Amino acid sequence: MAKDTMIGVDLAKNSFQVHGATMGGHVKFRRKLSRAQFLSFMATQAPAIVVMEACAGAHHWARELLALGHEVRLIAPIYVKPFVKRQKNDAADAEAIVEAAQRPEMRFVEPKGPEQQARALLFRAREQLVHQRTDLVNAMRSYLYEFGHALPIGIASLRRIETIIEDPDAGLPDMVREICRDLRQQIAEKTARIDAMMKRIRSTAEITETSRRLQTMPGVGPVTSLAIDAFAPPLETFRCGRDFAAWLGLVPRQNSTGGKQRLGRVTKAGQADIRRLLIVGAMSRLTWLGRKSIREGSWLARMLERKPKMLVAIALANKMARAIWAMLTRNEDYRDPMPVAAA
Repeated sequence: MAKDTMIGVDLAKNSFQVHGATMGGHVKFRRKLSRAQFLSFMATQAPAIVVMEACAGAHHWARELLALGHEVRLIAPIYVKPFVKRQKNDAADAEAIVEAAQRPEMRFVEPKGPEQQARALLFRAREQLVHQRTDLVNAMRSYLYEFGHALPIGIASLRRIETIIEDPDAGLPDMVREICRDLRQQIAEKTARIDAMMKRIRSTAEITETSRRLQTMPGVGPVTSLAIDAFAPPLETFRCGRDFAAWLGLVPRQNSTGGKQRLGRVTKAGQADIRRLLIVGAMSRLTWLGRKSIREGSWLARMLERKPKMLVAIALANKMARAIWAMLTRNEDYRDPMPVAAA
């Protein structure tokens, strides 16, 4: 049965603003509800199209409202902002959500299930540990620089740092040595937790069919496959692989006008985690070791002859994204295109 009501919900921690309107845009009700009142109020409403901004907690509420029989749509906040009239407040935001959702060409975010959100949390937890360890290493480097020891960036400099700390001729006061030893112990603890998290990611990637299939592609490992499985919507929602690559942001920024096409650097829009990991995976194929697997005369070999390596890596990441779309929509493992072309 066609639903004749659209309800916009401006989410918050404790205060929810609800704006109900007909599909023609006529206002039916405006309500401000507490967190405890929200679900009971929505349970009394006839099945409607409920629209919320895709923010923290939105996927949880989407599942709750789906269970009540409503049709739920999530919309990116950036698409709502142009429809806010003059003053910004909760009521204006809820009204803007409805107006934005009623545009015929509006794009929506696919609600995530609890298992997909759990995989996203696993990815985020590992990323947080890595960032914390990097902060500790940079702190040690900055402390030692104060005493004349310049060290390169990266976790690989830890061995040199340990040598300097224990060197009696390094010119370090005892207090500095104690502080650096304490930081070194914290880094060791973070590393152990990162390794444990990585084992869990590998085990999760082995039991998930999507992750297993993605890892058949060169340049895609357990972390990248987990990120795609956790953050990407069902790839059937994209018309083609080119749309998926554009959703990731692996396309140049446009500033075109008057029929003149002006393309800039890669846009920062899209899913940043998957984009970054695909570019890193593509770059791993362009190292001196990875180049050994590049066939002479292939598209990648020709690109490397005439283009900068970073540009080639982004182009390769774009092709990887298109191939991932094809693999997951057709339920096929990765196939090397070169033998097919030769045949």
